[in-house]
Amino acid sequence: MKLSTKDQNLLDKKGISVKKIEQQVEIFKTGLPFINLKRAATVDDGILKLNDAEKDQFISLYDSSKENIDIVKFVPASGAATRMFKFLFQFLKSYQSKDESINAYINRKKALDISLFFIGLEKLPFYNDVIQHLKNTKPHYSQLTLEEQRIEFVKALLEENQLNYSFYPKGLLPFHKYQDHTATAFEEHLYEAAQYASSNKKAKVHFTISDKHLELFEEEFEKIKDKVEAKTETTFDISFSFQKQSTDTIAVNSKDEIVRTKSKDLYFRPSGHGALLNNLNELDADVIFIKNIDNVVVSKYKDEVGKQKKVLAGLLLEAKNKAFEYAKALDEKELSEQELIEIANFLQNKLNVVISAEFEKYAKKYQVEYLQKKLNRPIRVCGIVKNEGEPGGGPFWVKDESANISLQIVETAQIDTKAKSQKKILKKATHFNPVDIVCCIKNYKGETYDLQQYLDAKAAFITEKTVNGKSIKALELPGLWNGSMSNWNTIFVEVPLATFNPVKTVNDLLKSSHQVD
Repeated sequence: MKLSTKDQNLLDKKGISVKKIEQQVEIFKTGLPFINLKRAATVDDGILKLNDAEKDQFISLYDSSKENIDIVKFVPASGAATRMFKFLFQFLKSYQSKDESINAYINRKKALDISLFFIGLEKLPFYNDVIQHLKNTKPHYSQLTLEEQRIEFVKALLEENQLNYSFYPKGLLPFHKYQDHTATAFEEHLYEAAQYASSNKKAKVHFTISDKHLELFEEEFEKIKDKVEAKTETTFDISFSFQKQSTDTIAVNSKDEIVRTKSKDLYFRPSGHGALLNNLNELDADVIFIKNIDNVVVSKYKDEVGKQKKVLAGLLLEAKNKAFEYAKALDEKELSEQELIEIANFLQNKLNVVISAEFEKYAKKYQVEYLQKKLNRPIRVCGIVKNEGEPGGGPFWVKDESANISLQIVETAQIDTKAKSQKKILKKATHFNPVDIVCCIKNYKGETYDLQQYLDAKAAFITEKTVNGKSIKALELPGLWNGSMSNWNTIFVEVPLATFNPVKTVNDLLKSSHQVD
C-alpha cells in the first residue's frame, strides 16, 4: 500500500497503524460472512420469564448488596438530533407552498408523520419555546395564516440562524414538559440513576459524547445539578468520554480503492457504536448499567423502570457471585468429577453456555481448562422485549464457523435474508433487543477483562453511503451489544414493553411515556 508522508502523519495523529488500514481494505475486498442462525431464542429456550416472586427476590438481592459494590451507569449519547427531524427537513425541501396546502402535501406524499406532527404540535415539549422565539423575531407572526405559522414553526425549529435544534446532541433537547420546567433526556437519566444505579447516596453516570458537545453537557449539568441532587438526595459523579479517533475506519469506492477528501487526505468515518467498547473497558465498576440516551420516561413511569432495572441487576449479581465462586475453586482446589459436572451444569443452565458433548470424555486436566475458559468471561444480563414491530436486533441461537452454538443479539443486516432457512428463523423471532443491559467486566480477582479479547471481528458491517454525491462503502465495527459482546456469557430475560421508550423521531415525544398529563 502506497502511503504518503502526509498519510502517515494523519495515521500517527489518529493512532491507527498501517496494518489496520490494510486489514480494513482486505475486509472490503473479501466481504464479511453472514451470521448463521440456528434458531430464534424464545421463552424457556434462551429467554427467562420471571414470576413476581422471583423478581422480588432479585430486587431484594440487589438492594441488600448495592451499598457494598461500585456501580456505574453507561449512556451512549454521542448522537446528534438530526435524524429525529428527518421528515421535517424533507417537508421544508419538497413542500410547494405556492401551489398546494399542507394537507395536499400530506396526501401527495402520504406523509402521515407530518400530519401527526401538526396535530400534536402543542403537546411537544419545546412548543412554547418555539412560539416565544417566533413572537420575538417575527412581530407579525400572529397575523399569519395557520399554514404560514406552521411553516414558520418548522423553520424556527431547524434553521441554523434560528433555534437549530438538529445541531444539538439528542441528550440536550427538551424531552419532557413538566409544570415548572422542561427536562432533557440527560436530566432524566440522572433521576433514573439515583433510583437504581446509586450506592451510598452517590450515583456515577458516564456519558459517551461528541467532543464538540462537551461544553454544552457541562453547562447543562451545572444548571440542573443542585435541583436534581436536592430532589433525589443523591450526589452525582458525572464523567464524559469521546469515541476514540483510533477506532475510525476508512472507506472505499466501488473498485475497493481508498476514498480521499477533496484535499487528498485519507477519508475516515466514525465506526459506529462498536467503537465504544474501548470507553466501556475503561470503566472501573462491579456492575455497569447500559442504556441509550433517548430511552427515558417521564417521572410517573420511573418506578416501574427502576424496578425492572433492579431485577436485571439482582439476576446479574446472583450469576456473577456463583461464577466467581466456581472460578476461584477451579484455580485453587483439586475438584472432584462431580464438582466439575456441577460447574458445567451451572454454565449450561444459568449462563446458557452450550457444553461440548465430549466434555465428560476429556481428561480431568482438560475439563478444568475448558471450564476456566468458559467461566472467565464478562457477564451480561440483557432485558429483552416482546417483538411488536419495533426496529432493532433480536436474540438468537447462533452457530459459528467451529460449530459452536451460543446466544447472540443479531441485527437484521447480519442475516442472509435471501436464504430461505435463515429468513424462516428470522420470522419466528418473538423478542427484540431494546439495549437494556447490566453487566460485569471483571473477574473474581477484581481485574478488568480486556474486552477486545471477547469480540467477533467478523461481525462487523459494510454499509453503503453517499459522500459528495458519490457512492462509497463504509465499515462499522462489530456493534457494542452485538459482535463486540459475542464471547460474553449471556442471560436474556423478558422485560415489559413499558421499559422501552426510545425517541427515534420527534413524533415519539407525543407518546404517553413522554407526556406528563
